Amino acid sequence: MASEEELIAAAREVRQNAMAIFSGFKVGAAVLGEDGKVYTGCNVESASYGLTICAERSAISAAISAGNRKITQIAIAGGGHKPTMPCGACRQWIWEFGDNVSLILIDEGKHIVRKKISELLPEAFDRKQLEEK
Repeated sequence: MASEEELIAAAREVRQNAMAIFSGFKVGAAVLGEDGKVYTGCNVESASYGLTICAERSAISAAISAGNRKITQIAIAGGGHKPTMPCGACRQWIWEFGDNVSLILIDEGKHIVRKKISELLPEAFDRKQLEEK
């Protein structure tokens, strides 16, 4: 199983591959699958802004594509001088594919913030509500 340091390094490394041609704000993410493997993704922007995919959903999609159905941890590496928080859509994906997983949020320097997804998405909507018909 990958260590927290390896997860952070993978997120920082994949951030360099981001296609942030409009915003200039590169983000990389690394998720730890329940199989113990690390899956990475970066943001990819589109001229049709609504089609842009965030790093977090890109990494989760890579894990799902490899057969994982659950993530156990995620590291998110953004630019700037403070850690990058996931957007609302990514918070939902992280919740759905990881329940109350731990997030490691890092900036370009040495700042690290650790959160649980429930702190960023309290009272989340998920499949449990769909089963309560």
